[in-house]
Amino acid sequence: MAVITQAEAYLIDLEVETVRTDALQTFVKQETIFVEIRTDDGGAGVGYSYTIGTGGTAVLALLRDNLLARLVGQDPRRVEAIWRDLFLTTKATTVGAITSLALAAVDTALWDLRCRAAGQPLWLLAGGAKDRIPLYDTEGGWLHLSTEDLVRGAKDSQSAGWPGIKMKVGRSPAQDAERLAAVRAAVGPDFDVMLDANQSLTASDAIRRARLLEPYDPFWFEEPLPAEDVAGHELVAASTSIPVAVGESMYAPGQFAEYLRRGAAGVVQVDVARIGGITPWLKVAHLAEAANVTVCPHFLMELHVSLCCAVPNSRYLEHIPQLRAITRGEIGLAGGHALAPSTPGLGIDWDRDAIDDRRTH
Repeated sequence: MAVITQAEAYLIDLEVETVRTDALQTFVKQETIFVEIRTDDGGAGVGYSYTIGTGGTAVLALLRDNLLARLVGQDPRRVEAIWRDLFLTTKATTVGAITSLALAAVDTALWDLRCRAAGQPLWLLAGGAKDRIPLYDTEGGWLHLSTEDLVRGAKDSQSAGWPGIKMKVGRSPAQDAERLAAVRAAVGPDFDVMLDANQSLTASDAIRRARLLEPYDPFWFEEPLPAEDVAGHELVAASTSIPVAVGESMYAPGQFAEYLRRGAAGVVQVDVARIGGITPWLKVAHLAEAANVTVCPHFLMELHVSLCCAVPNSRYLEHIPQLRAITRGEIGLAGGHALAPSTPGLGIDWDRDAIDDRRTH
């Protein structure tokens, strides 16, 4: 039996590929927290999580001060036992973003090691439900863009063969409706247009806005309210035919269970970093499957492509590239779909020199 002999963590700053704005913030950089694990038989795994500009050093400190030492001597195949041990060790700081991001960096490294040891890609070892997943594009829909730019980006994505796009809302209700109407007129009725308010509204605002947006048949209405407002999301979901999408700002499977129990989520957008890793991500995906709800994860397309292909109820992968500067390859694309990686592990080919050049801690 192999045991873990070494675990280290470090932090890099990764520049964004394009200007990204939503109703509340601008995405200025990605702090990427890496964990590398090695075993006494020569095995190795690399995992990661991220922030969108702040808090990375807090995640790194939690890993270095409290978590990594507990990995040494452990059987790396026991991912559930290790995840639970680390979770209980950090009980005073759970449930929350810092702890979840730290757990995710460890858990993804363990799954990478596990898959490499088995000679299997993640999507197969985690379920193997399908070998590809449809893509929607986010990069042409940011809030600062003009209506003309939104239309141009939507038509470009459609011409490229992608089945959908996402656009941000958060201007005035009339402006949001005008911008969506222009995009819908340009792409026609058979192209999916997702909307994202980034938690910027109240329930009454969201209900009013949904009524104005509904005639243009959006595919979903994402994070209309702050994530902790389950009751508000329940009201919004009951008031509109637009599916309400939530999950990128939720940090425990129990939060998803409450949303699903109350009919407050029509689309689950669980984020592997923010939920605490692959281990809890799969639990949320199967919880959604049991409730007959689709999974369309947030961000991290390079990792989520494998998880989407692992489960049967995934519907879309968000195309928002962020790792090209530190990887030697990109996800495979064909006919508007992302293809499941065939290489053992997470399926990400890291560029070690580029990573080392960006290390900050």
